[in-house]
Amino acid sequence: MAAENGTFVHSGPVRLWARRLGDVEDPPVLLVMGTSASSVLWQPELVDQLLGAGCQIVLFDHRDTGLSDTVDFEHDPYTVADMAGDCLAVLDAFGIASAHVVGMSLGGTIGQWLAVHRPDRVRGLTAVMTSPLGEDPEPAWQRALAGQDPDPGALPPPAPRFLRHLAVRSTTGAETRADRIESAIETWRVLHGDVLPFDEAEARRVSALGHDRDRDPNSGDNHALAGRMTEDHQVDLSRVAVPTLVVHGTEDPVYPVEHGRRLAELIPGARLSVVPGMGHGLFSPGLPTTIADLVAGHVAEVERRG
Repeated sequence: MAAENGTFVHSGPVRLWARRLGDVEDPPVLLVMGTSASSVLWQPELVDQLLGAGCQIVLFDHRDTGLSDTVDFEHDPYTVADMAGDCLAVLDAFGIASAHVVGMSLGGTIGQWLAVHRPDRVRGLTAVMTSPLGEDPEPAWQRALAGQDPDPGALPPPAPRFLRHLAVRSTTGAETRADRIESAIETWRVLHGDVLPFDEAEARRVSALGHDRDRDPNSGDNHALAGRMTEDHQVDLSRVAVPTLVVHGTEDPVYPVEHGRRLAELIPGARLSVVPGMGHGLFSPGLPTTIADLVAGHVAEVERRG
């Protein structure tokens, strides 16, 4: 399979597709996507805005997505720590000692792991639409599915509309390419929420491109297994010493905005930027530029501090 203007690097036995863009003298920014998502979810609008702001961009396909290797999870299970190791393997392949890590959703979890365990490789962290590492969301999900009130003090569960969508999706399998793309678009619509305009054309373009690049459209489901609570999740975020920006939307149906607020409270010195109307995705006109500007501002500030 062609490398599509990128290259293949190795993280142990796993081969990963990766790409480097921009001036190698500019501050490097590693973009880490979320669950079951390849690098195509980093929309050109966002990438171009970061390049124009003087950032060097490194992006890659997670294992089990895109052009990267698929993994027999039952035979070779992996964890968030292994996925963080993939990030380091990508940086090593390009000779980058440390980078600004920008993680979205699961990518934000991976970024937190790196900030705790490998701060020498992280110049700064931007955690977008994610939840604090070390807090298990599963009990809240289970209580919500059972119609029970959340535990006092617990972070809120996903929105009922999102939980209903997951329940319906689990009983209606998509068999054809067209079915799978339509299913993806409907999921993005639910994730997006009802406040900002939904860019269906862009969601369709990205969903079709992502589907056609995936070696196995179902292998990304392994990320949900890798993201379960294990020992590598048990961290004290007060240990994070890298400059951190937390970005969260007011309409996120997966991790309500309280998750972002809690994350910013737990990381010393972290700044919180709440984006009105944003859900759990960037499919709204101008939204990728908004997020890119926040990232670029954080990168510039960290670089000024030295």
